[in-house]
Amino acid sequence: MSITAAEFANLRYGLFIHYGLYSLLGRCEWVMNREQIPLDEYRHLAERFTAERFDADALCRMARGAGMRYVVLTTMHHEGFRLYDTRLSDFCAPKTPARRDLVAEMVAACRRHGLYVGLYHSQNNWIDKPDAVDALEKKADYDIFIRNTFDRIRELVTLFNPVDILWYDGHWPFSSRGWQAEAMNAMVREIQPKILFNNRNGLPGDFTTPEQNLSAPRPWRPFECCMTLNDSWGYHAGDRNWKTPLQVILMLAAMAQRRGNLLLNIGPKGDGSVPEEAIHILKTVGAWLERCGECIYDTDEFCCEYESIRKETNCRGDWAYCGPMTARGNNLYVLMRRWPGDYFALGGLEATVRSASLLGAQRRPVDFKQTGTRVQISGLPDAPTDPLCPVLRLECDRPPYIYQCPGLRVPKVRHWHYDVAHDDPKPHEQ
Repeated sequence: MSITAAEFANLRYGLFIHYGLYSLLGRCEWVMNREQIPLDEYRHLAERFTAERFDADALCRMARGAGMRYVVLTTMHHEGFRLYDTRLSDFCAPKTPARRDLVAEMVAACRRHGLYVGLYHSQNNWIDKPDAVDALEKKADYDIFIRNTFDRIRELVTLFNPVDILWYDGHWPFSSRGWQAEAMNAMVREIQPKILFNNRNGLPGDFTTPEQNLSAPRPWRPFECCMTLNDSWGYHAGDRNWKTPLQVILMLAAMAQRRGNLLLNIGPKGDGSVPEEAIHILKTVGAWLERCGECIYDTDEFCCEYESIRKETNCRGDWAYCGPMTARGNNLYVLMRRWPGDYFALGGLEATVRSASLLGAQRRPVDFKQTGTRVQISGLPDAPTDPLCPVLRLECDRPPYIYQCPGLRVPKVRHWHYDVAHDDPKPHEQ
């Protein structure tokens, strides 16, 4: 399997897995740094690492059942512990009581289950000496640190060849020049010509990776928003702030509108098992995608971000009071997170509706009437027709376009779509 950047932008949904020695402590992946745990003390965690319940096939089955299309696994986080068999360090999973190459297992499982595979790898490294702080302070240490980083990445993409994505992280403390990022990418591409890079070694990469926000790059380019399922990347025993299935659906809708991907993270426990809360959420969302996934996958850009609709005159989308809207071909989808009752109306639709129907646990056609750009839906049930989020599908005669403004009708002269972006002393001369 291989994938282009354009194809990657349409995957829509992926599983991020943060797993390492930090999982044993249950206080997040930055625990070594935040608590300033001495190196010798931290190294002893490896003696407890068994990963007895880490099951790559089960993780991939879970991802597929959730409706995901790719997986990104932390091969080495900033702590420096490798989950694969390396010749460069004894600080790795095969040299612990686990005696397993977890990366090899995950890559093979992804291939068996038809999932694209990404390898997360931190450039930063707290355990090896010289570390990044040493490299900042002394030129000789910098040379050794960069050489070690290149050696590690070269070994990784040689051992696991081919994979689809190299997911850089640990950008601190250097710019792309300090990381010698152009040479780094060229080295990797010589080994794996079709691999995709993210932008976290300081170069733009093949796609951008906003973290913990759902913003799209402007101008648009392939992108992926990485989000946690609770508030933690690595396992945190005290973090019970789980997102609801509906919240995940709304994140997917945001990505569908913006034509990007949601990379949703889980943090397995120290033994490798996945928290039951995470399993339930992913399974529930996966079942909804079975019912309504056509409004999420392979969609067109239909952005309705406030800053975009305020400033951009070519914006196709807008907002509706009952929930977000997405578009795919000639179809417009309204995700009805707030059920309107037996009647719903949508204004500003610059297309002719051919048919209207509800997706969800109950699929059925609905009555509609269109007058100009106003579409009225009547005869809806009093209660939602799906336990999570019913979806109204409007099949149109052409790709849908919605345009409204804060006036009761759209002005026939040039105007700001929403609030003005700057003072305009001559509004009638726009």
